[in-house]
Amino acid sequence: MKKFALIGLLLVTYTGYAKSEALNNRKDSTTRKGVTVYTTAENTKLRISETGTLSFAPMKQPFETEVCIFVDPTRRFQTLLGIGGALTDASAETWAKLPNQKKAELMKAYYDPVDGIGYTLARTNIQSCDFSSDTYSYVKDNDSLLRTFSVEHDQQYRIPFIKAAITAAGGKLPLYVSPWSPPAWMKDNNDVLHGGKLLPKYYQSWANFYVKFIKTYESLGIPVWGLSVQNEPMAKQRWESCNYTAEEERDFIKRYLGPTLQKQGMASKKLIAWDHNRDQVYQRASTILEDPAAAKYVWGIGFHWYETWTGSTMMFDNVRRVAETFPDKNLIFTEGCVESFKRERIDEWFLGERYGHSMVNDFNSGTVAWTDWNILLDENGGPNHVGNFCFAPVHADTKTGELIYTNAYYYLGHFSKFIRPGAKRVIASSNRTDLQTTAFVNKDGKLAVVVLNMSSKEIPYKLWIKGEAAPAVSLPHSIATLIVE
Repeated sequence: MKKFALIGLLLVTYTGYAKSEALNNRKDSTTRKGVTVYTTAENTKLRISETGTLSFAPMKQPFETEVCIFVDPTRRFQTLLGIGGALTDASAETWAKLPNQKKAELMKAYYDPVDGIGYTLARTNIQSCDFSSDTYSYVKDNDSLLRTFSVEHDQQYRIPFIKAAITAAGGKLPLYVSPWSPPAWMKDNNDVLHGGKLLPKYYQSWANFYVKFIKTYESLGIPVWGLSVQNEPMAKQRWESCNYTAEEERDFIKRYLGPTLQKQGMASKKLIAWDHNRDQVYQRASTILEDPAAAKYVWGIGFHWYETWTGSTMMFDNVRRVAETFPDKNLIFTEGCVESFKRERIDEWFLGERYGHSMVNDFNSGTVAWTDWNILLDENGGPNHVGNFCFAPVHADTKTGELIYTNAYYYLGHFSKFIRPGAKRVIASSNRTDLQTTAFVNKDGKLAVVVLNMSSKEIPYKLWIKGEAAPAVSLPHSIATLIVE
């Protein structure tokens, strides 16, 4: 891929971690050979670029004046499911306008683990969402039996796009699906936009709708791994939206959606509740998961990062509280993007830093999977039928056919490229607030440590593991992934 070339990654097996959960307390006495560093930094040409190798030397107790990232590979936590992005109508329509060479480039950029950033997870919309060119439905009005159900609309752009992504990912790409709104006639406001609620008389018909969609997509060669109940159920948006209180979502799950999935042979599909912001994630999770009749159907809790619209910062502690209280359920980041697209801001560094800050802290809070929003948008931050234009990691200039890689693409890649499905999160802690960190041990033994510096300072530090340390330098406004031998 033209954006960066990482030929023959020097990722050598790291064997100094306990091979069983039962060995978490075992002392790690392995002698480490070195570290390979990959860096992306502001005001440089570094974009997931190999920037050197480091060596370990004995170092017992550090002084408080010595900046350190402390890693303990023997202490393990959640297993990574995957990292990816949403395959929306907008992404599909934009991709269709590209020259064939650029179409192939985009797929390699996202899904190739060597020449790209190796995405391993995807999300798509059931019926239209704001990132569609218009509103549409898969059934005709008042067809509660779903006899007219058809995904013909998706055949033009989205289905070919999803199939191309699956192929680029090597034939396997776990996909989960989310509705933005039921058909207008199923709702109390008779409108797919502007919130409204699902009418009780259509609860069963709407539950059947999910099954119909999944079976149809799978019949077309697109496996569906999971589904969320409702995108942003507490948001009354000017675009497709539908509102549920926590109690309403709980009852819909336990009385309709959960039993319907089970009866239709879809008990293995991963059902995700909430699918909204971190601010109310604990309240929603506790209301649903404290009811055993609902909880038995729920695989996990999904969340977004848009709580910042109220003036709050990102509320990672709320995610951690869910992990602490319901350790048998999974946490999945289901959507995030930088809003209010402006073409003149496409190179600004805050785009990537928001991703880095969120991903480090979400993973440290117990998240098992992380999904960006649109993987591709056009030169206007769309198409979007209500003018809700946003940034994506990659934009296409549909007039010239060129692809524009924002720094968000590279920040995402510092996680998705080096931390692979099946990796176990391990302890990584920093003794300076200017350095944020998370770390995972991959299934093949490679230890990946991510170090995020959102400050304007160059910060020398030591990567310290069990009495040994390797000296490193974090560049201003940078992210680095350190691969430990």
